Amino acid sequence: MQQIVDYIEENLHEQVTLAGLAKLANFSPFHFHRVFQAMVGESVMDYVRKRRLTRAAERLYYSGDKVIDIAFDIGFQYQESFNRSFKKVYGVSPKQYRDSERLAGPLIGKACLDIPQLLGGNSMEPKVITKPAFHVIGFELKTRNVDGQNNKDIPEFWQQYMQNSLGCKIPNPVYKNQELGICTDFNPETGEFIYLIGMEVEEGSVAPEGMVYRSVPEEEYAVFTTPKANDQTFSLTIQSTWNKIFTEWFPETGYEHAGTTEFELYDERCHGSENKVMDIYIPIKRQSKKV
Repeated sequence: MQQIVDYIEENLHEQVTLAGLAKLANFSPFHFHRVFQAMVGESVMDYVRKRRLTRAAERLYYSGDKVIDIAFDIGFQYQESFNRSFKKVYGVSPKQYRDSERLAGPLIGKACLDIPQLLGGNSMEPKVITKPAFHVIGFELKTRNVDGQNNKDIPEFWQQYMQNSLGCKIPNPVYKNQELGICTDFNPETGEFIYLIGMEVEEGSVAPEGMVYRSVPEEEYAVFTTPKANDQTFSLTIQSTWNKIFTEWFPETGYEHAGTTEFELYDERCHGSENKVMDIYIPIKRQSKKV
């Protein structure tokens, strides 16, 4: 991954694509997107965009280079599109930025990954299972894992779900004490996906107005159980487990994300105020061998 970061830095002037970078990493585009975001803290194309604009801001401030030359050098084919992108992020035109009194952000430096720390041993021991196809009725939210938007949207969505007792409106659940938080319909290019809160139902069940019915096919999953936590630390342990899955577990195994539906399972184990745990189901496939 550090080599990919280095490659991006050396090719900011080129038309870098998610698919091209994933191919260099020998990952599927989806798996590459998730691993890169977990390690770097930014989606890959967001990182490329911010690095380009940061380099442009630095050159505008410290050099007398023409704006059009800076635009071309960081991969923009037209000065107009560069001007729009720059103003959207920095709030002023490139010329106005050049005339400003100081170099101002958002500025993002080149990512430097502490690989020995990330790969310091596999302490996670998931169960690998094949889960038969299942069917869900619930409530959907469209969000995106760019600039932490999903980390804001999803907790608010759950809060709304709990405060309004929306689970009680789901008809005839198979397991009354189990609720699912499902991530599906991923778009690695934009970071958009659908998050669904719902419950498992019988095949062919009819979703009431305002809800959706979805079927999830049979899949092989790695199932991770979060560490025991209390009310105050439960959310943090869930986020930490998600991060470790991509920064520690995947790099130590011969698996990669299958790019299909993943979900969280909440049951009676997380209903108390102490020793709360839940399960994360990640669809997996064997990583393709390097040629």
